[in-house]
Parts: sequence; structure tokens; C-alpha cells
Amino acid sequence: MPLSLLYPFPMIAQNFKEIMKALPKATKLIAVSKQQPEERIEEALSFGQRVYGENRVQEAYQRWEKRRTQYGDDLELHLIGPLQSNKAAEAVALFDVIHTLDRPKVAKVLATEMQKQKRDLPCFIQVNIGEEDQKSGIMPADLHEFYEYCTKECSLNIIGLMCIPPIDEPAGLYFALLKKMAASLGVSSLSMGMSGDYEKAVALGATHIRVGSALFGARE
Repeated sequence: MPLSLLYPFPMIAQNFKEIMKALPKATKLIAVSKQQPEERIEEALSFGQRVYGENRVQEAYQRWEKRRTQYGDDLELHLIGPLQSNKAAEAVALFDVIHTLDRPKVAKVLATEMQKQKRDLPCFIQVNIGEEDQKSGIMPADLHEFYEYCTKECSLNIIGLMCIPPIDEPAGLYFALLKKMAASLGVSSLSMGMSGDYEKAVALGATHIRVGSALFGARE
């Protein structure tokens, strides 16, 4: 049966199929749902995509709170945007994984909220891999000290590192660097690769890729 008869947005189903073909079984596809129309999200849900990434806590609540009841533990939500300390309680309540841990203050507040809510969320430390002024993330030189603070002082479950490479430079160089950094810490998860470079990230060991437009099409 043609995809156009099975799904209202056959492009999404086809994109999903092609992306999944390129992924090893151990690599997780995080569908970046920020600012996507509701009908496209429903389309992805209809063919089994259950892992989603959101940038903003409030927007994520509006989109996913009711669906939590519908899909239960089958739904997995990842915070992939900057986290403000005043949103930590909501983030801990809604999300399953945090990708953007990059400041001691946020680490401390997250740890406190997880203890209050009796949740132990896996976390990634976001590394400002290109040392760019406009980007979030811990500077590479401060990574080891911050990792020690998160794990020993805050008892956070740090499973890996996340990065967004400079847009005008070869992404592979930075993915390889992040992999070395993770190995030096003894963590194995790598959140790297987006719509334009996920194949390179997968080739260099990505365990989580964050894909939006390559799956859903351009945001409206």
C-alpha cells in the first residue's frame, strides 16, 4: 500500500525509514519536536517513534503532558536545550534525560530536585566543543573539574557528553574530540549529530542523534 494512503505525511514515514537504516541498533534517534506542528508529531507517534527532544521546558509541557498519560513509560523525553535553574523542578518532573548540563548552579539544583522527586535522571554534560562565545556548554579545559563536581558533590548520573560543533567547520573533527573527552572520563554515551551531520556522528560513535528537519521537514 502506498505510504500516502497509510500516513497523512508520507515524507515523514519515508524519512524515518531512511534514518533508521543508517543507524546501528545501539544508536538512539531523538526526534527533535520543537516548534513542529502537532499533526507531524502525531504522524511520527503513529509509526512508533517514541523518543523526542525539546528545547524549552514550558513548550514541552504544553506538548507532552497529556501524552504522558496516553503513552506512559513508552514515551521518552529528552531536554536538549539550555536549562534555567528556575525550571529545574518542572524539567525533572517531565523529562527522562537531560542533555545540557553545563553549570554548577544547575547541577546543584537538579540534584536537589531529583532527590525531592525521587528521580535519578541520566544526564549528559554539554561541552562547548568549539569554545564559541555564543554557545552554551562547559569549556573543554573545565570539563574534568565539572564532571567531578557533578558526580561527587551532586551525585548526578552522568552517562556521557553532548556537543554542537561550529557550523562552519568540519563536524567530524569535533565529534572525534568529544569521543576522546568521554573516554578520558570513562563515560560511553555521546549525544552528537543533527540533521545535517548525523551520519558522520554515527560513524564516529554517536549513541544518541538529535534529528529535526531531516525527519519532520522544515519547521513552519
